[in-house]
Amino acid sequence: MIASTILPRAFESNPRGILFINLAVLLFSAMDVLIKLATETYPVNQIVFFRSAVAFIPLIFFIHRAGGLEVLPTRRLGAHLWRSVLGLIAMACFFVSFDLLPLGEAVALGQAGPIFLTALSVPLLGEHVGIRRWSAVVVGFIGVLVMTRPGSGVFDPAALFALGGAAFYALAMISIRSLAATERPATIVFYYTLTATVLGAASLPFGWRTPDLLGFALLFAIGLLGGVAQMALTQAFRLAAVSVVAPFEYGGVVFAVVAGYFIWGDFPDFHIVLGVCIVVSSGLYILHRETILARARNKDRGDRG
Repeated sequence: MIASTILPRAFESNPRGILFINLAVLLFSAMDVLIKLATETYPVNQIVFFRSAVAFIPLIFFIHRAGGLEVLPTRRLGAHLWRSVLGLIAMACFFVSFDLLPLGEAVALGQAGPIFLTALSVPLLGEHVGIRRWSAVVVGFIGVLVMTRPGSGVFDPAALFALGGAAFYALAMISIRSLAATERPATIVFYYTLTATVLGAASLPFGWRTPDLLGFALLFAIGLLGGVAQMALTQAFRLAAVSVVAPFEYGGVVFAVVAGYFIWGDFPDFHIVLGVCIVVSSGLYILHRETILARARNKDRGDRG
């Protein structure tokens, strides 16, 4: 949902947007599989570094299309740094969860991001959230509890990494909402990628395993897939309405479950399936309500104009 928070609502083609969102989901899902494979050999900080550094390859093309070097100057460097640190922590948490949990379960728990985003937008952005969206948030957290089953004796503490990733993702999205008032999408993505690369490089002395040729190809592919997927996601939200393309993002859960079964022999139990259905339903309802409210705000502004 990154691009949906920062792109102008000048849509061109819903079918093309759907094509790009499905491409983004496919690429991100493939990246998640490679990350889980990489965590079997390489430390998370090393994977974070390659994920960020290699992403500069497609990012250069994105920046060129957005206007070249003129998009890079900013007067809000501190805000960019804050957003980047939050996003980097979210990334690291998700990567650790991929290592410790079955892939489908980790991705499913990560779908709690929109729920955290709605809840945190009240104290941090001063947004008004009505009873319907609050109800969706409560239902979503019930879905999380169904998946994690705390106190049942089967709770896996590793689930806290996936939920922590979702929470920091929500904080990063809130900071993006603030930045988007003055900054271009390419500017935000550039400073995030730069910060993640620099901080990832700084962490390498604390965890590094020299990759062989196959390992280097694996790490390089993670960064390239992630970078291209981000560009596809951005394009999807530029071409089509959020309400049209955002639901397709949940297809990543299905891909992760299928990949987890065929590669690692993992298959989610009943509680995971039920919980993810609840969480996804909650997220879709929150998206539905935000779409209705956005239309109402736009109509109000049009009437005043």
